[in-house]
Amino acid sequence: MKLILGDITEMDTDAIINAAATDLRPTEGICQAIFRAADTEKLMAACRRIGHCRIGQAVVTPAFGLKAKVIIHVAGPGWYSGHNNDREIFQDCYHNALYKAYAMGCRTVALPLMFSGSMHIPRTEALELVEEVVTRFEKNYRNMDIYLVVFRKSIYETARKVLKNAESED
Repeated sequence: MKLILGDITEMDTDAIINAAATDLRPTEGICQAIFRAADTEKLMAACRRIGHCRIGQAVVTPAFGLKAKVIIHVAGPGWYSGHNNDREIFQDCYHNALYKAYAMGCRTVALPLMFSGSMHIPRTEALELVEEVVTRFEKNYRNMDIYLVVFRKSIYETARKVLKNAESED
């Protein structure tokens, strides 16, 4: 996995991953940025045709004007309590999105730090979780370049400190 400071909507990859709601409508954060950067009306129409995505699962739409070929939307729980199977749900989100990309023959994938921050999984824990999932995924499914793209410099600096196996741009 390579750590990138940048805008996921500008990534020239086979796929980008979107942190989606179960109804696939635009929500604040990464999801809203992706909808705004793409042809919004076409993306919304494609999401309406799909209709629903179960928590932890992933669905695919064309990228509608982005540099990426497709958008893989993965639905997260929208909350994090730190109890029960929360961690496993977040792991499923990453794994299922990456597996969907692999099954589609994608060789390059850009993913955000999904469902982290206020009301979600704490950022440090989210970084540890994504590294764990991606490391395990890369051992089982080779020949895919995975980029963790973060938008804010402060998150990038935190990621550089927390991630043990990621290459960074420096």
